[in-house]
Amino acid sequence: MLKKLSTFLIFLLVFSFSVTLLGNESATKYFPSTLGSYWVYEDQDGNELTRRAVEGEEIAGETYHVFDYESELEDWTDYSIFIRPSLYQMSDKGITLVVGDEVEKAIKARFAKEMEHLRKIIELDDPDAANFTYEVKTEAQDEFHLLSTPITLNEEWDANQIKVNFKLFFEGTEQISIDYTILESGIISGIETVETSAGTFEDCLKVEYRTETTVEQDSVFSPEETNPLGETVKTVWFAPNVGIVKVKQKSRHLFFDLIPEEEDLLMPAEPKEKIFELKKYEIKSDAAEAK
Repeated sequence: MLKKLSTFLIFLLVFSFSVTLLGNESATKYFPSTLGSYWVYEDQDGNELTRRAVEGEEIAGETYHVFDYESELEDWTDYSIFIRPSLYQMSDKGITLVVGDEVEKAIKARFAKEMEHLRKIIELDDPDAANFTYEVKTEAQDEFHLLSTPITLNEEWDANQIKVNFKLFFEGTEQISIDYTILESGIISGIETVETSAGTFEDCLKVEYRTETTVEQDSVFSPEETNPLGETVKTVWFAPNVGIVKVKQKSRHLFFDLIPEEEDLLMPAEPKEKIFELKKYEIKSDAAEAK
């Protein structure tokens, strides 16, 4: 009994010590920014994306780090906040990405894709009724709080908030108005070893970004009939002194997932899970940056 108790106490001591050590680390360790560093990511379809750390910018008296990309994003529904940030800041509070404009483009692209599908299924039944219009207004916070300092396990932080208003008009008359509130939070849920094409990385932060979407609507469907959007989770792994080495994310339909199943519409295919892995990289040293 004493042996078991001793083992348990040692475990608690080691665990609390490791959390304390982790807490003393800065978020910058997991998001290096030295000039000339580059990261090549590949998704599950074999598409590659290269980003580089380039000269920073000063905007309204504040200094921002900058990433540059070798290819343009062709389909904004494929946008990932973690893989394609342009401007970011590093401070004693952690790391924030400047992504407001990009997030708004991505949300509008998702609605556009769903409305294209809606138009097609309406045309199958009544081509004249497919002459509808819609309006999307978004209000996204410019900053996405990527990591907090100090690094602490199982301590949640607010990452971002987005407000969206969607209106659908038939023959110029508003039929549907939906207000979305999208709240995103982050939490470091563990430390893991991650294998990628670029190698095996130990002591990676496993960070879960939980997106909770609530809806208020004025439409032909009553709230009791519709499906709540609820929560989705994106997972990102950060390797020390390397940065992001893997991302797994999946989105939901913003409009179609609210439609009751008994409506028996030809629903669009579920958005597939996107996986990005680090394929190769080079992190420049601070000494090289100073030259």
